[in-house]
Amino acid sequence: MIREVTGIRRIRMLYLQLLYRCNFECLHCFHGKRLQHADAFTADEAINLLTLMRDEYGTEAVTLLGGEPFVYRDLTQVVRYAKRDLGMQVEICTNGYRIERRLTEIAPDLDLLRVSLEGIGTTNDKIRKFGSYRSVLSALEIAQQLGVRAGATMTVTSRNIDEVLPLARTLQHYGVEQLKLHCLRPVGNAADHPELLVNDATAYTRLRERLASAELEIEVILDEDLSELGAPDVCLPAGGPVEIERIEADPRGALTMSCKAVGKDSHAFWYDKLADHIDHRPSPTDELTLAVPDVVYGRV
Repeated sequence: MIREVTGIRRIRMLYLQLLYRCNFECLHCFHGKRLQHADAFTADEAINLLTLMRDEYGTEAVTLLGGEPFVYRDLTQVVRYAKRDLGMQVEICTNGYRIERRLTEIAPDLDLLRVSLEGIGTTNDKIRKFGSYRSVLSALEIAQQLGVRAGATMTVTSRNIDEVLPLARTLQHYGVEQLKLHCLRPVGNAADHPELLVNDATAYTRLRERLASAELEIEVILDEDLSELGAPDVCLPAGGPVEIERIEADPRGALTMSCKAVGKDSHAFWYDKLADHIDHRPSPTDELTLAVPDVVYGRV
């Protein structure tokens, strides 16, 4: 259905939110009240969607998210199928809280462990959960021992913008290869915490300048909203592209093509879990928008 409506023939990566449930209630979480919802993919539903995306759109990689994917009961089964049966690159985005046992279990089939941190020590813990900073560092130590490559994400807020460089340097010591920086969007829990928003646009300029001159070993990637020109409104052109980088499925089966639409119920497609196919369900809020390239401050 995506091909018929958009002309897109290839989707490189699937971002698969397995469930809403999480063991954190982060101040900035875009899911907001949905963290209390029971929606989730069963293992069979997740496997069927992965297979469909591989067969129909040549999808070669999957990023598993939540909620918190490590509280998903059938995580091992989904990871192993994606890797061993479909030959996909498998990445997991996690809060890194007490995941050592399950990480050890799935390590042979995991290509990248990506942890979320919002600063150093108490800065992180006040946004995410008490004790979470030390827990993430413990998980990174285990990942190093297991030979699992690691990355990290950070949502830039008024509380942590000055800790981007200290965090990047700390992560380097734990073998983390890449740090992705995201702009905070006022959706979900973040809508209730406007104090976290960075209201001074020049603060981003100063951040970019510091990153450009920092000579970091870790690769730092800025999302489009943090780039020098900001995020343009990129809508699907007439005729459409033949290939896109990613599509994201939420636990209900709603599909979005841009991270700017995530958390807003702005989507044009649904994965019908029972019928095992993708439907086009237009509504007044549908947006066929595509993500624009991120900005990379590479290793030196």
